[in-house]
Amino acid sequence: MKNIIIKSVGNYLNLLSYISKQYAANKALNLFTKPRKGKITSAQADFLNTAYKEEFNYNGKNIMSYRWLGKKQTILLVHGWESNASRWQQLIAYLNKHDYSIIALDAPAHGNSGSTYFNALLYAEYINIIAQRFKPQIIIGHSVGGMATTIFQNKYQIKSIEKLILLGAPSEFKDMVNRYVNLLGYNTRVSLQLNKTIKKRFGAEPQRFSTAQFLKEVNTKGLIIHDKNDPVIPYEDALLIKDEFKNSTLITTEGLGHSLKDHSVIEHIYNFIAT
Repeated sequence: MKNIIIKSVGNYLNLLSYISKQYAANKALNLFTKPRKGKITSAQADFLNTAYKEEFNYNGKNIMSYRWLGKKQTILLVHGWESNASRWQQLIAYLNKHDYSIIALDAPAHGNSGSTYFNALLYAEYINIIAQRFKPQIIIGHSVGGMATTIFQNKYQIKSIEKLILLGAPSEFKDMVNRYVNLLGYNTRVSLQLNKTIKKRFGAEPQRFSTAQFLKEVNTKGLIIHDKNDPVIPYEDALLIKDEFKNSTLITTEGLGHSLKDHSVIEHIYNFIAT
């Protein structure tokens, strides 16, 4: 049923493209940037209520942050698509037990943060607001949160950041767009116009947004963890990132999927942070 609905949406926009390519591509991009999930459930709220909460603002959009205090370094946690800060619950408990200070934020249009749409460029600005306030030494980003983190650090080069950890992070935005186009079955009229619409809205073609390329200009120490059979972000993306991220280590897992929620991953993260 889900696949039928997806294809129906794609067919509708394909038909619409013969009336107006621009209108169809705008609809396609809006669909691509609007999360359907990621709001906080009551169980997740119970956990997040254990944190000190503080709201910030970027261009009229609120940014929700959560803080667990410790005496060691400050770690910023950046979640991915259709998620929220609660996805880090196990990692937060483990690191906070070892006396690290933890900051987590909700992405644009996720959790308790504002905006009606999501993209990695806007997310990078949210990250910058939080990083300027709390001066983290370590950032951990999952999935597109990892991409947003690299955009942020490439742009702002915050000197307090000593280590970056990327979990299941995508490398090439153009590949993400292509997977979306294939999933919806968009025709050539929609797909070509979609690239033009992305350039108009974000200031560059999809191929210009590359985690691997952004990391060429980042000199912090890095850890990349990616599952060999990740069904969302191909393992090849991790290899592309590793090739360009000069001072990084790649750890390959098997059977953990895209979420990488496993105690072994927590141990890898802790060992990297503690050394």
